[in-house]
Amino acid sequence: MKKILILASFIATLVACKSTPEGYVVTGTITGELKDSTQVFLKKLDARKQPIDLDTAFVKNGEFIFKGVANDLELRFVFIDKAQGYISFITENGEININAQKDSLGFANVEGTIQNDIYGDFNDNMRALTNKYTSINKDYRNAKNSNDAATAEALEDELKELIEERKDFEKSFVKENPNALISAFLLQSMLASKVFPEEEVKSMFDAFTPEIKATEPGKEIQKIIEKGKAVAVGSKAPNFSAPTPTGEKLALYDVLGKITIIDFWAAWCKPCRAENPNVVKLYNKYHEKGLNILGVSFDKTPGAWKKAIEDDGLIWDHVSNVQYFDEIAKLYNLNAIPATVILDEKGIILAKNLRGAALEEKIASLLQ
Repeated sequence: MKKILILASFIATLVACKSTPEGYVVTGTITGELKDSTQVFLKKLDARKQPIDLDTAFVKNGEFIFKGVANDLELRFVFIDKAQGYISFITENGEININAQKDSLGFANVEGTIQNDIYGDFNDNMRALTNKYTSINKDYRNAKNSNDAATAEALEDELKELIEERKDFEKSFVKENPNALISAFLLQSMLASKVFPEEEVKSMFDAFTPEIKATEPGKEIQKIIEKGKAVAVGSKAPNFSAPTPTGEKLALYDVLGKITIIDFWAAWCKPCRAENPNVVKLYNKYHEKGLNILGVSFDKTPGAWKKAIEDDGLIWDHVSNVQYFDEIAKLYNLNAIPATVILDEKGIILAKNLRGAALEEKIASLLQ
């Protein structure tokens, strides 16, 4: 009996080992007029986000096959010769099935492994939101062209609500799928756009599985979070200096007030320019109570920078290296603007990335 049990255990182990796929097989089925021997290219993005070739297959009877071994979870792209668009999927060992129409590759159905099933669910939801946005936006443009102000205003509100709905969906998706590669890409985008507080993003990253943290986007998120600790709320703001519009060097710690706002902006940044009137009102209201502002521009040309300061009536101190996202941007871990950092009189960071009413509310509370 003991020998029988040992043998059964051994067989079970063999079966379990064989059930773990040693590589992936991507089987694509393409409908539409597509000649046999049409080339199909498997690509990935390099460090500069440019597609590079990995493998080539050929269509036969409307099908193509790619085989390989996935050592890591990575996003891959399928291009078909003389066809518009591409198909994306995640390399994961197992059988991956792609069904697509030649003239709408971006709407391909990809399934067969856990990562690709999750990715497919995400794409389905995003397409539904995109289609809804496109439909409402079309009605909005028609209303604008017809000078129907009331309808246009109502539709504009719907579009804003839909943008918030998309943000909420993406955040919920990341929280509900800490084991998904697509969640890492979404979180990476959230960090770049700063649509959510850094602490909330860090919390979502902490919940990721070790496998997802070990992916390329996972590693990039970890690097950004580590860099962000140097400019986190409660830390001392790194000092820097740069030329003023008249050419003199001015340092951050030369202009500290009771409360100081570092306002990162640029003349080419539309959201920054839209926010400038609010900042002007804030400065005029609280400057005599101890508020200073240092504008740090990421412009590319001195002329555009100086003209924007004059046009928008920005009467506080300004500096810029006029080198786009320069060493100051790297120092403060910035790759998107507008951005704000609020400091106390000793240069301690009290808050970050507040705008509009939220910024005024914070300044009012600090200068009471």
